[in-house]
Amino acid sequence: MTANQIYGFQVAKTTDASEKVPIETGSSAVPLDISPKPINAVPVRHPGRWFAVGALCVASLVATQSVATNPNFHWQTVATYVFDPLVLSGVCWTLAITVISMAVAIALAICLALMRESENALIRSLSWLWVWFFRGTPVYTQLVFWGLVSVLYSRISIGMPFGPELASFRTKDVITPGVAAIIGLAFNESAYLAEIFRAGLKSIDSGQREAAASIGMRHMQTLYRIVLPQAMRMIVPPTGNETIGMLKTTSLVLAVPLTLDLNFVTNSIANRLYLPIPLLIVSALWYLTITSVLMIGQHYLERHFGKGVDRPEMPHV
Repeated sequence: MTANQIYGFQVAKTTDASEKVPIETGSSAVPLDISPKPINAVPVRHPGRWFAVGALCVASLVATQSVATNPNFHWQTVATYVFDPLVLSGVCWTLAITVISMAVAIALAICLALMRESENALIRSLSWLWVWFFRGTPVYTQLVFWGLVSVLYSRISIGMPFGPELASFRTKDVITPGVAAIIGLAFNESAYLAEIFRAGLKSIDSGQREAAASIGMRHMQTLYRIVLPQAMRMIVPPTGNETIGMLKTTSLVLAVPLTLDLNFVTNSIANRLYLPIPLLIVSALWYLTITSVLMIGQHYLERHFGKGVDRPEMPHV
C-alpha cells in the first residue's frame, strides 16, 4: 500500500477546496465533494427563562394596576404635597446635613486612616480607639448624647490648660441642634470610612511605594501621586454606599432634636391630615430621587478613576 492509498481509497492532492476530486475505489472513480458546507446551528432554547419573564411581566402589570387604582393610596394628596414648600424645605435641610456631615466625615477618615498607618504606636492606638468607640455604639445613641451635651457641660471655655480663661460661651449657643446633628453623623460615619480608606490604601502593592522611594519621591508625594489615584478605584464604590446610607440616616436627627429634615416634616403633615400613607410616599419619592442622583454621580466617579484599568467586557461568542 502506497502513502496515497488509505484502505483502498486513492487520495488526490488539490489546491481548490471547491473542486470535486475523483477517488478511485476498485475499478470505478467516485467524485468526492470536499467543499465546506454551512453549519446548521440550532440555538439553545430556554423555555424556563421566557416563562419567568412572562410571569414577572404579568405580576408587575397586576401590581401596577392595583397600586394605581387603589383609592387608599390617596394619589391626589401625594400630588398636592410632593412640591409643598415645607417638604421642599425639608429636602434642602436633608441635603445640607448629608453633604456637610459627609465632608467632615471624609476629612476625619483620611486622618484616621493615615494615623493607622503611622509608625508611632500612640497615634495608631488613638485611631483604633476612635474607630472602636464610634463604630461600636448606635448612631441614635450618639445623636441623643450630642443633643444632651449642654446638660453635661453648660459652658465651653477657651484658654490655657490649668491657666486663665480667655473666652467662655454657653454650650447650647455653640452646639445648636443642627451642629449637634452634623457632629453626631460625621463622627459616626468617620469610623466606617476610616476602615474603607485604610483597606483602599492597603490594596496597593508595596512595591510601588518602594519604586517611588527609589527615585527620590517623599512619602506624601508617593501618597498623593501614586497610591491615592489607584486606591480611589477601591474607595469610591463603598463610599458611595455610605453616602446613600448617610442620606437615610438623617431621618434619625429627631433625637438631637432637629425638626427640619424631610422625614420629620412629612410626618408632621401626616399627623395633621391623619393620612400617613400618602406622606410616606412623598418622603420615599424624594429619597429615591436624591439617591438616584447620587448613584449617577458615583458612576461617573468610578469611570473617572477607572481610566486605563477598566475595560469593556468582550461580547460572548
